[in-house]
Amino acid sequence: MAEKKNNGTIKWLKNINSGDVKTVGGKNASLGEMISSMKKEKIRVPGGFATTAEAYFRFVAENGIEGKIRSAIKEMTSGKRSLESAGKSIRRLFLNGDFPEEMEEDIRKAYRRLGGRGKKGEESVAVRSSATAEDLPEASFAGQQETFLNISGADDVVDACRRCYASLFTDRAISYREEKGFDHLKVALSIGVQKMVRSDKGGSGVMFSIDTETGFGDTVIINAAWGLGENVVQGAVNPDEYRVFKPLLKERNIVPIVEKTKGEKEKKMVYARGGSRTTKNIDTSKKERRSFVLSDDEIMLLSGWACRIEEHYGKPMDMEWAKDGRSGKIYIVQARPETVQSAREAASLKAYSLKEKGEKLLEGISIGEAIANGKAQVIEDAGDIGSFKEGSILVTGMTDPDWVPIMKQAAGIVTDQGGRTSHAAIVSRELGIPAVVGTGEATETLKSGKKITISCAEGEKGKVYKGLLEYEEKDIDVSDVPETRTGIMMNIASPSAAFRWWRLPCRGIGLARMEFIINNIIKIHPLALVEPEKVDDAAEKKEIERLTKGYKDKKEYFVEHLARGLGKIAASRYPGDVIVRMSDFKTNEYASLIGGSSFELAEDNPMLGFRGASRYYSKRYMKGFALECRAVKRAREKLGFRNIVVMIPFCRTVKEADKVLEALKKNGLEKGKKGLRVYVMCEIPSNVVLAGKFAERFDGFSIGSNDLTQLVLGTDRDNENLSDIFDETDEAVKKMIADLLKAARKKKTKVGICGQAPSDYPRFAQFLVEEGIDTLSLNPDSVIEVTKAVAGIEKKLKRKRKKKKR
Repeated sequence: MAEKKNNGTIKWLKNINSGDVKTVGGKNASLGEMISSMKKEKIRVPGGFATTAEAYFRFVAENGIEGKIRSAIKEMTSGKRSLESAGKSIRRLFLNGDFPEEMEEDIRKAYRRLGGRGKKGEESVAVRSSATAEDLPEASFAGQQETFLNISGADDVVDACRRCYASLFTDRAISYREEKGFDHLKVALSIGVQKMVRSDKGGSGVMFSIDTETGFGDTVIINAAWGLGENVVQGAVNPDEYRVFKPLLKERNIVPIVEKTKGEKEKKMVYARGGSRTTKNIDTSKKERRSFVLSDDEIMLLSGWACRIEEHYGKPMDMEWAKDGRSGKIYIVQARPETVQSAREAASLKAYSLKEKGEKLLEGISIGEAIANGKAQVIEDAGDIGSFKEGSILVTGMTDPDWVPIMKQAAGIVTDQGGRTSHAAIVSRELGIPAVVGTGEATETLKSGKKITISCAEGEKGKVYKGLLEYEEKDIDVSDVPETRTGIMMNIASPSAAFRWWRLPCRGIGLARMEFIINNIIKIHPLALVEPEKVDDAAEKKEIERLTKGYKDKKEYFVEHLARGLGKIAASRYPGDVIVRMSDFKTNEYASLIGGSSFELAEDNPMLGFRGASRYYSKRYMKGFALECRAVKRAREKLGFRNIVVMIPFCRTVKEADKVLEALKKNGLEKGKKGLRVYVMCEIPSNVVLAGKFAERFDGFSIGSNDLTQLVLGTDRDNENLSDIFDETDEAVKKMIADLLKAARKKKTKVGICGQAPSDYPRFAQFLVEEGIDTLSLNPDSVIEVTKAVAGIEKKLKRKRKKKKR
């Protein structure tokens, strides 16, 4: 659509690009850039037009209000007038102003060309503000100005434009520009007018091309809710959340969705008819609350778009999307640079950990990775924010830009509502303070003055604890880490922890503990899902029904959650090896799972009982093992993580090894097929004595130093009376390890260790390196320190060898 003469008032979005920020603001320039550049990528962006910065300045000049604005600002900065009073008087100047006649006619004509005929209801548009300094990297707090949805009729469009101009001087916008040092009278406002996507009949949300908590760049995060997108942006609902692994998006027959979390989505914003309101919130139906907003195909489509938009702009992006419920088509309605994680210093990490346990009061979505404590201060109405005491923990329903001044003073934030892309979450990240959002009941549970601790250092779930718990803050420098011959890997249990530590320089994950996902995410005994009729306890039956709601086949609940959890861990180190240990609960631990007591027999010594490999081929558990195998197979073959290596724990005999390998094959995991490698834990003396035979059956060994030590020395590692005897560096244990390494070398089989001993005992680490171990798998907070120590040991060994040659 060619530009027609319009007195410099209007520019059509399709004729705008990213070089037009000064003319139409960051938001509109970005929309124009996508329309003009993303069309060949088949990315849909609603058409529209923008008023120019020149038009804004003309409105100010024609109404003669510049001097009055300047005077009000001067009185405010000198303390003669409050922010609220100054802002209100300036907004009134705009609302009482008139558009110059030709300028108003330009807007009306553009609206008619867009499709509106001047009659209410015939063409709905979104009228959005786009300040010329908004969405720039150094000005990261977007959302300072207003957006008006479902505007129809030329008169209402003109009025919405006037209100957009006035919103340039909301209290929060004035405060923001003061803080950033922008001259109020040099910042202009462009107005974007776009055709509405009928997401009131579909869904909408926010999308990032980077992990907003950890900065992991290989993931797309999508938040989704029913209806118009304002509820997601404002944090008024707890939305669905999806995560997708970007590097595998182009692989055929691969669906790398590593997380799908269903939000409550308790209400949705729809069009309002009659009266002055153009939108309203209504309750969602039970079916909507129980359903995901997006299908897997739609998640994949949006993720692909996120990658192409990021590639085009050359930086991580923050996008808004909308799905038209009538046509089923999805559109991108906004895109701007992500400004928090992309600007973060890559060379340093902060690690937080609680030093004591406490009573958990609430749980929600963790924002950031820090811990904070202090007195709770419950504020439910923005009118009361003046009473906030600096250093308190802000507890509220949800936040919007009006709350920013006190958010800056808070030690932490807890909200009832909101997801990872809500206002409270975004601002907390930018301020670098921890927040727990979407708790559902913080304002009811917590009382002002109550001492609490909030922890965002324990994974995706943020916790609120009673009392002021002691915690530790540790700086980890990941710059200048030396290369080593010995492979340094990590031990990981939680999928979210894997993303948290992605910056650590290591070669993969040497131990991914399946038990964490089963215990903390799935929570149900696998056999209780295979044979739910055998569960005796009525309360447990009810809980199983609640957790598996929406699953026609209860077994699928287990397989899906385990597959995605393992996929997320594997994504964090792709394509490096991620060694997944099949379940190694003891019978008492299995029994503590929901429904577990109906399937587990009591044992006097679970440590040496029905555990590990012996369960996998036994009639008592083989159906549960089949679910584990289905999950691993799905993570490898459907999600695409062929870097997953299977590891068998507590394999007592060679005969048992053969039975387990046959059980794996029967369940679609045949060693050697589709690149599958199978390792075995070395934690029983028989694994060392017959190391050659085990090496013929498995692709590698991983030493479990705790179990190996207790079985070599005949000590119960949990018995305090024997604590002085239990020693992983004992000569007998070291002899066992040396023998294993010697036997494995003969068979050209890799050997690693996944215990804590190399971190705790430098001489033990030296012994392992000298004996030629292939990998050391460590807890994340030990990786840098041990890597440097290993590099030093290897240098000394190299010098010794050189001397011998001489």
